[in-house]
Amino acid sequence: MDRKKLFLSALGSVALICSSACFAQDEEGGEASLQKMQTSGAEKEKCYGISKAGRNDCAAADGSHSCAGYAKKDKDGKEWVLLPKGTCERIVGASLEPDI
Repeated sequence: MDRKKLFLSALGSVALICSSACFAQDEEGGEASLQKMQTSGAEKEKCYGISKAGRNDCAAADGSHSCAGYAKKDKDGKEWVLLPKGTCERIVGASLEPDI
């Protein structure tokens, strides 16, 4: 096997391992991290439409992804962040309900 084929084979293996790890985290860690965030300290609520791209908490409301940090654009109505209860209502452009 020449060096180029060996390199491409190794690169493909690394990509497969990384994608498998991400899917495993989505299935196991997504719901567990949501529960952890919700039980840490004060009462909190999901606030939709204010997250920055890549800065959302957990899954999108429409099911397009199930992991934190996957928001593709700023202020997407399907993406949310967890805020202390009562804070979302005071933010312009924020909503307690998803915009699906």
